[in-house]
Amino acid sequence: MSVPDYMQCAEDHQTLLVVVQPVGIVSEENFFRIYKRISSVSQISVRDSQRVLYIRYRHHYPPENNEWGDFQTHRKVVGLITITDCFSAKDWPQTFEKFHVQKEIYGSTLYDSRLFVFGLQGEITEQPRTDVAFYPNYEDCEAVEKRIEDFIESLFIVLESKRLDRATDKSGDKIPLLCVPFEKKDFVGLDTDSRHYKKRCQGRMRKHVGDLCLQAGMLQDSLVHYHMSVELLRSVNDFLWLGAALEGLCSASVICHYPGGTGGKTGARRFQGSSLPAEAANRHRPGALTTNGINPDTSAEIGRAKNCLSPEDIIDKYKEAISYYSKLSEEEKIQRYSILSELYELIGFHRKSAFFKRVAAMQCVAPSISEPGWRACYKLLLETLPGYSLSLDPKDFSRGTHRGWAAVQMRLLHELVYASRRMGNPALSVRHLSFLLQTMLDFLSDQEKKDVTQSLENYTCKCPGTMELLTLPGGPTLPPVPFTKLPIVRRVKLLNLPASLRPQKMKSLLGQNVSTKSPFIYSPIIAHNRGEERNKKIDFQWVQGDVCEVQLMVYNPMPFELRVENMGLLTSGVDFESLPAALSLPAESGLYPVTLVGVPQTTGMITVNGYHTTVFGVFSDCLLDNLPGVKTSGSTVEVIPALPRLQISTSLPRSAHSLQPSSGDEISTNVSVQLYNGEAQQLVIQLENIGTEPLETLEVTSRLLTTKEKLYGDFLSWNLEETLAQFPLQPGKVATFVVNIKVKLDFSCQENLLQDLSDDGISVSGFPLCSPFRQVVRPRVESKPVNAPEGGKPGDPSHMKTLEAILNFKYSGGPGHAEGYYRNLSLGLHVEAEPSVFFTRVTTLPATSTRQCHLLLDIFNSTEHELTVSARGNEELILHAGECQRMAIQVDKFSFESFPESPGEKGQLANPKQLEEERQEARGLEIDSKLDVHWRIPSLKRTGEASVEGLLSQLVLEHLQLAPLQWDVLVDGQPCDCEAAACRVGDPVRLEVRLTNQSPRSVGPFALTVAPFQDHQNGVHNYDLHDAVSFVGSSTFYLDAVQPSGQSACLGALLFLYTGDFFLHIHFHQDSASKELPPSWFCLPSVHVRALDAQA
Repeated sequence: MSVPDYMQCAEDHQTLLVVVQPVGIVSEENFFRIYKRISSVSQISVRDSQRVLYIRYRHHYPPENNEWGDFQTHRKVVGLITITDCFSAKDWPQTFEKFHVQKEIYGSTLYDSRLFVFGLQGEITEQPRTDVAFYPNYEDCEAVEKRIEDFIESLFIVLESKRLDRATDKSGDKIPLLCVPFEKKDFVGLDTDSRHYKKRCQGRMRKHVGDLCLQAGMLQDSLVHYHMSVELLRSVNDFLWLGAALEGLCSASVICHYPGGTGGKTGARRFQGSSLPAEAANRHRPGALTTNGINPDTSAEIGRAKNCLSPEDIIDKYKEAISYYSKLSEEEKIQRYSILSELYELIGFHRKSAFFKRVAAMQCVAPSISEPGWRACYKLLLETLPGYSLSLDPKDFSRGTHRGWAAVQMRLLHELVYASRRMGNPALSVRHLSFLLQTMLDFLSDQEKKDVTQSLENYTCKCPGTMELLTLPGGPTLPPVPFTKLPIVRRVKLLNLPASLRPQKMKSLLGQNVSTKSPFIYSPIIAHNRGEERNKKIDFQWVQGDVCEVQLMVYNPMPFELRVENMGLLTSGVDFESLPAALSLPAESGLYPVTLVGVPQTTGMITVNGYHTTVFGVFSDCLLDNLPGVKTSGSTVEVIPALPRLQISTSLPRSAHSLQPSSGDEISTNVSVQLYNGEAQQLVIQLENIGTEPLETLEVTSRLLTTKEKLYGDFLSWNLEETLAQFPLQPGKVATFVVNIKVKLDFSCQENLLQDLSDDGISVSGFPLCSPFRQVVRPRVESKPVNAPEGGKPGDPSHMKTLEAILNFKYSGGPGHAEGYYRNLSLGLHVEAEPSVFFTRVTTLPATSTRQCHLLLDIFNSTEHELTVSARGNEELILHAGECQRMAIQVDKFSFESFPESPGEKGQLANPKQLEEERQEARGLEIDSKLDVHWRIPSLKRTGEASVEGLLSQLVLEHLQLAPLQWDVLVDGQPCDCEAAACRVGDPVRLEVRLTNQSPRSVGPFALTVAPFQDHQNGVHNYDLHDAVSFVGSSTFYLDAVQPSGQSACLGALLFLYTGDFFLHIHFHQDSASKELPPSWFCLPSVHVRALDAQA
């Protein structure tokens, strides 16, 4: 097969081709030095003639082009000049043999040859030879040009003889049929005697003679022969040779019109003696012709021959020749377009080069070819991709804007799909079609999207798409095409475990969380590294064996419903079991959340690298690094060792109220219960280990959410020991945990209810103790709205109080426990507290004993049911709905000063007001425990406490407090506090006064005076009893100072002269010691002595 030389011009048709080559080892510098001198002899005038002979030199020429010498003689090597180095006579035979071997390459066409030998001296050089020239060195060779001229003259002699031999009409001899190389096998067996055959032989020979005449400098003769050849060849439809004859005619006409050349100054012919090489002088650029094809300077037309074509005809004949050449064989056409593509590639016209390469590819599968070359077509199509700014790597299309013409690129991709299918490679078809859909999605119309996806599904039914590298014919590989746009992912977020499953690290006392990488508190290098780490690593943990979630925000860009199958996560770092999902996205949907889940099987750092999908039968691995515009807060998370999983169920119903703690804790379960104020109920919790690890430790804490209500006592209480006795709790086992709920809010009644009671004519300032009071309170409709707002007064008795608390279960076990991790499970408790009873008023009355008093409680039933109230040692009091009654309870006074200090008092400087409140709470709790007031609703079988905590004023507390100075009066050795002491008239009665100091300070001394009197029961006290009562000794008693916890006593005696009931009034003298102490410290019991007849 010939190699076209597209650098030739029209003038080259009249040149003789001479090849100059080195033989053996010749330095490049020496070779081109001689080559330059040889090529300077590019034209010589023939002796005794006006003809000029032109030479075209080449230092490299493909031998296969020599086979086309009969078709166009200027393509035939007629001369060979070889250059060699030989420095020894013994090397001469080998050198000369190499010369003969070189001649054999072009031997069939050579007219003559020469060997230039440099460096050899001696007898051999003195032998006269025409084909060999000896030179001592490359500097001493002045006769080179002369020898070249002689060589050209010898070529002319052979040329002229061949021209004369072929031009002579030998009618008796048969004219041989000249052929191009590929025609030799086609003409075997043809009828050589037919007229058609003879005309073909004549026409081809005429064309050949025309070439020889043109080379021999006989321009006019060549024109005549070309015209005759054209007519003969046209008559027999010998298109290939007809095209060559027309090309020769056009070339001769161009030479006739422009003897100076068609390339301008650079292409003008150099006359002999020019200093530039002939090869450079004869080089003409094909682009030198104008749009009309010929230089517009027509002055060279003077003297042109009659048979010479006009410039316009030259263009037409060239076009006609091209049309005949196009009727070459399909193989020649493919070669022609491929060479054109390479030429355009060399000059930087990449898209034009790709165009001709694609034409060559289509020519490989032309309909006229019996066996289309789909592999060659596919290979050529692949080579066109760079010219159309197209790459088969999808990563190149995710960087910046789209490059190239999308319409042309899609057409080319469709052709690749079809060619690969015809090749019998469905995997390539699927890969190219997937690439088209992924990279050209934005340029496809809605109908084209449907057509492409339908075709893809048809292909993948037989050959599913994979992520494997495909090896193309010829060696290169085809990268996989992940469908990152089906669907399009905009955000990837690793989700934390649910609040009940999130692992937490136990706090270390040694401060292990502090970094020990640097001795400094702050290091900018460490801070910078941590900042980079935070960009990828997330600050929460996943747990081995637990289901973990990753949320993707996706949308469907297709105009139809998109079904995504087998969508799962791609991870690295630890063993991860991905649980694939399937989803269906509506047409052109907005952002749609998709949650992908999986289970880490081992511990360590896990990185979510992306996700995998199966869409239209194509399996894709989509990596986050290759997704443009994806927002992510990090993709690496730590997986800690496995922990148990605790599930709780309760005896209470689930609550419709979802607790929202201010701390941000999430509540896994919410339960609710409705209780009356003071009522208690048990909450039974079933603890089930639903994990795979044993539950080894459990801690339970509670937290009351912010409330405006005052709670008394323990709202929640439990005993954890019974539950822990069932541990370790193995997987699947259940343990029981009981929590006691007690609602004890303020039982006081506020002003609104007091106002109702007063308006209904009920006195609340004082009730007769001797006659129990019962009165039903009538509701005041005008003062209470029917639909009271929920946010009414906190003191409104009809208002339902709400209490909310959180039970927190901190548990651990298994390998996670060994690493110091635990879990928290929170149970939300919503309690609606309904009012039960209210204490509208609390007062006290003195009792007969100084160590006792009467506590008066005005109790109001705020429920809709009949209710009974009882206290310790008292009978039940029945209250109807809305009824208020008074209950009198006799109680022993309390020694508050003996109470232990409260926690506030033990601390450092505390608020005095707060200390006093804590003291009052402690006193109220003690009083309430002694009273033990309970209520009961028989119809509902519900019971509860009624607490007076927070209701006792300072005055009431003082009345209930046992004075720090305890005074005891004994009559004849018997305490005299409640009952009357009996004595005989005339018998002395011993009187003893004892003082016990319970205060923290020393008291005394004191002086006491005893004054007897009689009570006439009419409000009159008679102290004038000198004749009835006589003292044995003084009536004034003296007590020395008494230390804390000390005791002192004074003695005296009385003599009653008459019978009757006598009372002793003991009062203190107003001295400095008594003035410093509160009056309540000097509360002595009333002494009642009954004097009886001595004879009784």
